[in-house]
Amino acid sequence: MSAAREAAAAHHDAPGEDYFELGFELGSLDLDAAEAACFATGALAVTCSDAADDAVLEPRPGELRLWRRTHVQALYRAWQADPMLIIALAARLGLSPAQLAPRAVAGRVWEREWLRDFHAMRFGERLWICPRHEQVADCNAAVVRLDPGLAFGTGAHASTALCLQWLDQAARHAGPGRFGRYSIVDYGCGSGVLALAALRLGARRAYAFDIDPQALLATRQNGADNGLADRLQLCERAADLPRGCQVLLANILGATLLQLCEQFATLLDRGAQLLLAGILAREETDMATAFGKWFDMRRFAQRDGWVALVGTRH
Repeated sequence: MSAAREAAAAHHDAPGEDYFELGFELGSLDLDAAEAACFATGALAVTCSDAADDAVLEPRPGELRLWRRTHVQALYRAWQADPMLIIALAARLGLSPAQLAPRAVAGRVWEREWLRDFHAMRFGERLWICPRHEQVADCNAAVVRLDPGLAFGTGAHASTALCLQWLDQAARHAGPGRFGRYSIVDYGCGSGVLALAALRLGARRAYAFDIDPQALLATRQNGADNGLADRLQLCERAADLPRGCQVLLANILGATLLQLCEQFATLLDRGAQLLLAGILAREETDMATAFGKWFDMRRFAQRDGWVALVGTRH
């Protein structure tokens, strides 16, 4: 479950305006402090990316999980380029000026530039996750409009893709009449992609919970953008989740899932379905055994070393 983190200051781009970047390795620096240092020296945006092609997994409660090697890029307007800026930022970061790499950048619409490689993706027969700059021609498609953002979840990662494929299959097998009566819990909602997909496929209502306030903000906005806000309920606490929903989806870190067995069992009545993802293949047996006390567990599918398990409450 990897992602990029981006923060931006409020600004307006002039047509054709050029920029430059200062890049550096985060190392042991505090991310929030590093971002603050960049903005204090006039940065327009700060982007974090993977410098070593590692995965970022869903964090445990209260944890901010970054890559083993995180690269930070601070974007400035071209007229700000000056050796003194490099010296000033380095001093704030506690780095040597030689550790900051400047790079000239041609003027572009940066708010949309990073979306250029994100395209519509199909999951199962009907379900599509589609960025706002593209269209899906199939008139029978169930389309969720979603651009990548600060919160995790666009369908690009294998574990999210498995969840979306299962939702498409579950909606088809249940039939529109039955699935239309379903209420869904999206536990660890990230961008809200699973809740929104369930609603787009016809579910009656979805409840989205996450420990990260940014995820709830992103889910709220994505729900509004897709015209689904009236059927989407955000829950700031796990205690706010209702009992008796027909499906609970949890695409989070395996170690965290193991701590939630009994809580999930309490939320679901007999016959309700549980979908677990974010599970590495080597964790499958332990996960199935732990949840087997309350659920009849089986593997749904495996992809790129990640497994999704389905359970029926007994």
